[in-house]
Amino acid sequence: MTRDTLVFVRAFLTAARTTGAIAPSGSALSRALTHHVRPGGPDQPRTVLEVGPGTGAVTRHLVRRLGPRDGLDLVESSPGFVTRLGRALRTDPALAPVADRTRLWHGKVEERELGEYDTIVCGLPFANFPPEAVTAVFSRMLAALRPGGTLSFFSYAGGRALKGADSRRTAARRAVRAAIEPWLLEERLILSNLPPARVHHLGAPATVGALGAAVPLTP
Repeated sequence: MTRDTLVFVRAFLTAARTTGAIAPSGSALSRALTHHVRPGGPDQPRTVLEVGPGTGAVTRHLVRRLGPRDGLDLVESSPGFVTRLGRALRTDPALAPVADRTRLWHGKVEERELGEYDTIVCGLPFANFPPEAVTAVFSRMLAALRPGGTLSFFSYAGGRALKGADSRRTAARRAVRAAIEPWLLEERLILSNLPPARVHHLGAPATVGALGAAVPLTP
């Protein structure tokens, strides 16, 4: 068992609802989540937001796709993960080169004032959240997405994490599905992940006015 996995296990045992998994995202899932991250040019740097980076499994794939002047923001609610990510940004050969243009924030994304982003990658376990939390998170992320940008997130393809524990969660998932449908670019099933996961890629409309359509998610 790797050190990152041990950290995940501790976080899961402490706060299973907000951690959502007992292990970090696997390589196949990480690659799929970061598929639409595109590097900016020297005169047009891009900004990327990762919500719920955990121990940085997806982040390490994401930074490979950044341009030399692109910025990265990380928002993580778990204090243990924030501590580990902060250390990794100083010492990890994969993350240290982008530390000077990376901002690591401790807290919930729905409680932060965000900038504008070309790409957002989200690792939050939405099926574990109550409907009002899902509403708040999606509203905040979509409001921060630039026209023409992409938002990528995943859901587990089986087991309790996807099935949920009550009708409120089922209603929340249905509401999210209805809201994202107009912008759905593609979905991909990652069977090799533990547990298997489905990646959803959304494409924001090219005009700002259309972004408001996805905000009302309350069942």
